[in-house]
Amino acid sequence: MTPNAVGFSLLVLGAVLVLGKWIRVGTPLLQHLFLPSSLVAGLLALLAGPEILGAMTGVSLVPEFLLDTWRVLPGLMINIVFAALFIGKKIPRIGTVWKLAGPQVVMGYMIAFGQYAVGLFLTLFILGPVFGMHPAAGALIEIGFVGGHGTAAGLRDTFVEVGFPEGGDLAIGMATVGVLGGVLFGIALINWAIRNNKLVHPVKTADRSDLEKKGINEFDIREAAGYMSTRTESIEPLSLHLGYVGIGILLGYGLQQAMVWLEAVTWGGATGVYLMRYVPLFPLAMVGGILVQLLLEKLDRYRTVDRELVNRIQGLALDILIVSALATLSLKVIGENMLPFLILAVGGILWTGFAFLVLGPRMLPDYWFERGIGDFGQSMGVTATGLLLMRVTDPEGKTPALESFGYKQLLFELFVGGGIFTGAAIPLIHQFGPKAVFAGTLGVALGCLVFGMLVYGKRR
Repeated sequence: MTPNAVGFSLLVLGAVLVLGKWIRVGTPLLQHLFLPSSLVAGLLALLAGPEILGAMTGVSLVPEFLLDTWRVLPGLMINIVFAALFIGKKIPRIGTVWKLAGPQVVMGYMIAFGQYAVGLFLTLFILGPVFGMHPAAGALIEIGFVGGHGTAAGLRDTFVEVGFPEGGDLAIGMATVGVLGGVLFGIALINWAIRNNKLVHPVKTADRSDLEKKGINEFDIREAAGYMSTRTESIEPLSLHLGYVGIGILLGYGLQQAMVWLEAVTWGGATGVYLMRYVPLFPLAMVGGILVQLLLEKLDRYRTVDRELVNRIQGLALDILIVSALATLSLKVIGENMLPFLILAVGGILWTGFAFLVLGPRMLPDYWFERGIGDFGQSMGVTATGLLLMRVTDPEGKTPALESFGYKQLLFELFVGGGIFTGAAIPLIHQFGPKAVFAGTLGVALGCLVFGMLVYGKRR
């Protein structure tokens, strides 16, 4: 893999991403499905590559040297995505977050840990005994649905280290099912809610302009992508913000190495149980980003951080990640494990839908549908899907759902959906076995359910 090959691979990836955007602009079906252009581009590259076109005709339009570079990108880009999560956001006190978003935090944890419990139950009693699946398969639902393509790609090396190399491709496939299912089922549920008067402020899902459907902002109302917080003769603002994100990743790497060392000289060396060596960098990069933000709040009296610029860096990394992850997806692995894959996907969808429609009204104190549809979308297809469904449900922000959902992420994504527990789940299953982790995750899910019903449900 020469430097020229790496550079050329990035140029081609950018061209594929642009092609995906214009395919979406010209395809009404993709617009109605709310599919992001990066997903369209990734599927296009997969279609033109050796897994589909190459297998059918013997000729792949995507040469192997491009795939060699693209396979490395997801594991790098996910660190940028997570390090940027909280940089530029005011970190409120935990009490403030809990007061505003407590019901959705509890419900989100119930769904996420319930996905672990469902996956591990299916693995223990069906997938393991019948199909010989690795115990780590029990973590695929939460990794793919709540974590999404980024988390799935970031955990590829962890799957390999615990002896389940096919897990990375299965997780990315699960993430694709989650995004598609989250949008399709979510829009169907919103239409059902409108017909059955479940919304406090009824909306019409068709109230979108043609440009909005195409994913293009009208020229006269376009907002700035970011503010010039520094003068360019001093430093380019984008360079400064990229540096802040990089410091967050470096701090996360330092934490990771410190934890590996501490484990080796304490309980690891004494018991032979090692966890930290399997935990990927990206959840700790998120912690590093929080530390950067806390330091900036204390030291940056000039307020040089602009959250919109950080969003642009995060969005670029996520687009690159999704395209490269899908383009290098192994359909052969999914084909060889199709039935177990479908069992996990159906189990995850049924649990998530049940939690939203049946348990949600009993746990959320007000606006249960407007609040819960965001949790449903996030639990199926990451945060962006949850935000999308909430904006369709409550486009004018007449309910507290969107604000609560935003605050929820501070306590939610720190642990699940790519957070600390998501990174540690596979090592925990590897070291302590699926039965112990099943019991633990089931206990957390049931505890959240009982707490939500007794504390918040009674406030309805």
